[in-house]
Amino acid sequence: MPISKYPRKTEPLWKAWDQKAQKNGLRHQVYSVGGDCYVGEWKDNMKHGKGTQIWKKTGAIYEGDWKSGKRNGYGTLSLPDPETGKNRRVYSGWWRDGKKTGYGIHFYGPKEYYEGEWCCNQRCGWGRMYYSDGDIYEGQWWNDKPEGEGMLRQKNGNRYEGHWQGGLKNGPGRFFHLNHGQLFEGFWVDDVAKCGTMIDFGREEAPEPTQFPIPQVEILDPDGVLEEALAVLKKAKEKQGD
Repeated sequence: MPISKYPRKTEPLWKAWDQKAQKNGLRHQVYSVGGDCYVGEWKDNMKHGKGTQIWKKTGAIYEGDWKSGKRNGYGTLSLPDPETGKNRRVYSGWWRDGKKTGYGIHFYGPKEYYEGEWCCNQRCGWGRMYYSDGDIYEGQWWNDKPEGEGMLRQKNGNRYEGHWQGGLKNGPGRFFHLNHGQLFEGFWVDDVAKCGTMIDFGREEAPEPTQFPIPQVEILDPDGVLEEALAVLKKAKEKQGD
């Protein structure tokens, strides 16, 4: 009875070479075609774990966690300072799918930074913003702007407490003119107070108190002014929702 012999099946050499070329575990410097450099951990040929990425074109440096080739977890992003040339920290916090998401601190300049919640690279949720002019905003954010309830404390001590929309005072709120010893409580539309009540508030302790007490003033049509302000605010919300 004739016996048939079949040659033993072997994997092509390119498959073995490809398997050996796959990056897994800790690797030293790996350069891309554009000159970018990565040092750190890999999994299935993708950045995964702890690692440091340096972008040649911008000089940006990211040090932190990676997952499936993207910044994911906790990490710090630094950029070269235009004046000194040295790297300065721009963001430290949490990332997801390569975008700032979660709690983090972003430095816009030497005296201006934000600490709070992020979503897809935008300030979103609760946060506190320190501005370069000395003002501080603390409250809710949406789409990178103050939105909802928040407080703006100015450098001179005055402060606004109330509602915000699109980064502007919109809705009911109170403005404490602590330098003059007065308090205004009313309704705002796009940073403009439409109607409300001004009263003396700690005039005796104010550093620059008003010379005369506030006289009794009444609006001829307060309901009409308020109705007009509400209509403007409603129209702005409808436009924002489109």
